[in-house]
Amino acid sequence: MTAGGDVNQLISVQPNDLILKFNFELDKPSFCNLQVTNNTEHHVAFKVKTTSPKKYFVRPNTGIVLPHDSCLIRVTLQPKREYPPDQQCKDKFLIQSTIVPRNTNADDLPADTFNKDGTKEIQECKLKVIYETNSDNGGFNSFTSQSPDSTTAIQHLKDERDTAVHQTVQLQQELDFLKRQRKRSNGSSFSFVFASLVGLIGITVGFLLNLSLASPSTA
Repeated sequence: MTAGGDVNQLISVQPNDLILKFNFELDKPSFCNLQVTNNTEHHVAFKVKTTSPKKYFVRPNTGIVLPHDSCLIRVTLQPKREYPPDQQCKDKFLIQSTIVPRNTNADDLPADTFNKDGTKEIQECKLKVIYETNSDNGGFNSFTSQSPDSTTAIQHLKDERDTAVHQTVQLQQELDFLKRQRKRSNGSSFSFVFASLVGLIGITVGFLLNLSLASPSTA
């Protein structure tokens, strides 16, 4: 479904590009408005759905729009403590619409109003989400779902990072091994020197004892 006023569509949706843009700030809520316009001579009911219902507060999320009238919908992004993984936003919104009888009350819409059972026409309009952050130059940086090429590039960078980490670990292991070998080598050298000194001292003491025993008595 398009956002324009196509006569074949029950409703038209603003923004025209079907993209909800939120000024993303950590620990702060963000707001975005939707406008639904009835293009027909009938009463049209609508319902707003999202792939991440815990992240957004939508009011009203259901309603009835009178012929050629409009309804403003406020979408609130709940405060978040961290940025999306890989700076990507994969959230989507869906607006369903269908014709209802003139006397239908918005608060009493039947539970099956938007069921696709083949007895009524259900039209759908899909919207994407973009989070914008303030940039250093006063503008905005946007992040949304990445294209396949971008996803491939990101995966390539991850692979290079993993390879670098693996090589770093190997180098660290080799360095630790060399340190242990050096300690062992130093220890062996010390033991040899110590043993040599002890041997030399023993020989000297033995020589002196032999010398003293071999000397004639003066008595």
